[in-house]
Amino acid sequence: MTSNLTIQSTVKLNSGYEIPRLGFGVYQVPIDQAESCVREALTTGYRHVDSAVGYRNEAPCGKAIREFASSSAGGNVTPREQIFFTSKVRPLNLSYESAKTQVDATLSETGLGYIDLMLIHAPYGGPAARKGAWKALVEAVDAGKVRSIGISNYGVHHLDELEAYTHELAAERGGNGGMISVGQWEVHPWLPRLDIVDWCRARGVAVEAYCPVVRGERAGEAILQELAAKYHKTWAQVLIRWSLQKGHVPLPKSVTPSRIRENADVYDFEISAEDMARLETKEYSPCAWDPTTSPLDNGK
Repeated sequence: MTSNLTIQSTVKLNSGYEIPRLGFGVYQVPIDQAESCVREALTTGYRHVDSAVGYRNEAPCGKAIREFASSSAGGNVTPREQIFFTSKVRPLNLSYESAKTQVDATLSETGLGYIDLMLIHAPYGGPAARKGAWKALVEAVDAGKVRSIGISNYGVHHLDELEAYTHELAAERGGNGGMISVGQWEVHPWLPRLDIVDWCRARGVAVEAYCPVVRGERAGEAILQELAAKYHKTWAQVLIRWSLQKGHVPLPKSVTPSRIRENADVYDFEISAEDMARLETKEYSPCAWDPTTSPLDNGK
């Protein structure tokens, strides 16, 4: 039940590992602020940090996680195994070799010993590039470098291609074509992506939602202001709670300590089923990039 959600709540992945239901995003967090922001998030209670090779802040994220895991606050130590770290293979020049190289580079940059989740950041480069990158991630799992793998910004047509390829790769490798554990997309009431969500739900793939507060662009919406007043919460907290109750894994980001804490203060209320339905729209209004619409043969 959603009423039982806490900041410690997790989702069991197809890989068998568990991912915290609330993540802390670090997209566009400057390298000189990333360490302190991640430390603030971990101190607040977040146990899930979402980065990417393309964000160029893996190193400070890794440092904050390592130091938090090795420190003792009030006699309590948080083991590294209880902090979930995600990175993503950048889509530029995507290939088997680039993905393989980037896994090793992320391990070196972060110093974390293993990567909890590695995603292909976008479905660019064409079928051969996508398949090669996936094969590299499967091998990284086999090598113990990565625990879970998945994709980001794939459309249903890309997902169908990948699902078919996992079977091809399993036959080629003698049984392991890789497990799609997580997919990450821009998801919020003005971009619910029901086709993609349905595809994932049918296969047990966890849906991560970036831009869960729509970059503040919808803060003035009448329904959002109404629900914020009704539940005595901020508009951002209502959107994060909506995402959690939809079963998603929201990834709010901020560089402001008070907002980092505020975004995690979403467990003392529950949006009614009626209000959940009222808040969701049939719009298709991205506030970020949208690689989901790119064709399968999308070049280099």
